[in-house]
Amino acid sequence: MNNFPYEVMQERQDALERLDLRVHWGQYEIRVLRFHLTTFPPGKIVSFHKHAEFEFHFIPRGKGTVIIEDEPYALREGMFYLTGPNVLHYQEADLKEPMEELCLHVDIINLAEQETDQGKGLPLVDPWEASEAKDCMEQLGSLPLKPTMDTHRAMPYFLEAYQASQHKFAGLYTTIKHCIIQILLRAVRAYASEPMEAELPSRDMKAYRYQLALEYIHANSSGEVVLEDVAEKLHISSRQLQRIFKEQAGGHSFSEVLENVRLEAVCRRLVETNWPIDKIALHEGFSSGSYLHTVFRKRYGFTPSTYRKMNARA
Repeated sequence: MNNFPYEVMQERQDALERLDLRVHWGQYEIRVLRFHLTTFPPGKIVSFHKHAEFEFHFIPRGKGTVIIEDEPYALREGMFYLTGPNVLHYQEADLKEPMEELCLHVDIINLAEQETDQGKGLPLVDPWEASEAKDCMEQLGSLPLKPTMDTHRAMPYFLEAYQASQHKFAGLYTTIKHCIIQILLRAVRAYASEPMEAELPSRDMKAYRYQLALEYIHANSSGEVVLEDVAEKLHISSRQLQRIFKEQAGGHSFSEVLENVRLEAVCRRLVETNWPIDKIALHEGFSSGSYLHTVFRKRYGFTPSTYRKMNARA
């Protein structure tokens, strides 16, 4: 009976319920009605009743019985069950020992339906969060009406929310909001027959690697930049990187893109400084002024000196 971590929640049983908690998650508003730890003395009976909201029941200690609709189930430490809106249920503690219960009652409002009825638009929400919230709410409405084990440890979030409210943590409201969402998510997961592969936001890896390579080229274009070195930094082969450049750079090769970056830098130097051509060439990654002259004229049809005169500032 010692070292019961939730004992502290007995000190102010209504601490969380004093807060007007309306958590927005995706397109839903979760209105918290009850959020507390309660104790059933030995033999305590709560006769058949139902609620208009979702009620999450977690058993952190003790044992007892629940009857959901007309099916009886034994309860023991570590279990939980959900009684959705208008689900008839009966609760009874063991005759010889008390049973603790962590309760969360929430009313879940689909704001998308309300806003549609009123002809208003929803505020901008993260599409991934909205999708996960919708999936969770849909599953809540179809979970089995029987207890299961709290395999994903939703119970500690009751205590975290309580401690946040009592110690006035920085980010108090956000902490409690996340605790409520975690309780809902972990309750749903506990009923999953097998783990599902998470569908997280993914990158277009070719575009991502191309962007990283470009950033590296821009940052190092004045020095030695070699395809093999850049490929190694991206943990891919030089052949794979060359293919990425051909696809992402409009058919241009790695060396052509590198040359373009260097010539753009040369053009800026020609306009913004009075440096000699040889100095600009060496500073921007060309082996000599004469080589820059050849490359520049081939690309633009005139010499670096002519470009400088054409773009001279008044």
